[in-house]
Amino acid sequence: MQKKLLLGIPLALAALAAGIWLAQTRYAPQTPAASAVATLWQLRFPDMQGHDQPLSRWRGQVVVLNFWASWCAPCREEIPDFVALRSQFQPKGVEFVGIAIDNSANVAQFLQRLPVNYPILIGEGAAHSLSRRLGNPSGALPYTVVLDRDGQIVLSHLGRLPRAMLEATLRKIGA
Repeated sequence: MQKKLLLGIPLALAALAAGIWLAQTRYAPQTPAASAVATLWQLRFPDMQGHDQPLSRWRGQVVVLNFWASWCAPCREEIPDFVALRSQFQPKGVEFVGIAIDNSANVAQFLQRLPVNYPILIGEGAAHSLSRRLGNPSGALPYTVVLDRDGQIVLSHLGRLPRAMLEATLRKIGA
């Protein structure tokens, strides 16, 4: 009887481990779906000259995708850091892309006061939906997503993104 009990313990532990693994993989909170990232590469938004720019043009690079608006104070605060980091990391294959959840007139007026050295696209409401699909359930701004060269999300951050955090993330993924 004792021998049968001892033989059953490893089987019970294996079953418990399998149950825990199944619960974690099936019911754990999910990161943004791969389909959301796949959709991202299919989209295009107008630039400041009104020309549609496909997001796929940056596929294969490290992309810092920042959803922002001209009326958003934390958005305005992080832009100088993005300008400096873009200058530092662009030679290493990193591109910053700002998608404004705003209209082109407001963005143009803002950019006259604070020019940027990275592409700015006008996303309006469609960009708001995209940010939600990429993991921003509240739709608040600013929201930043960092994609590695394989298109995997390595960082998503709601609110003003600290420069040190972004710089560390870019270094960690080899940028």
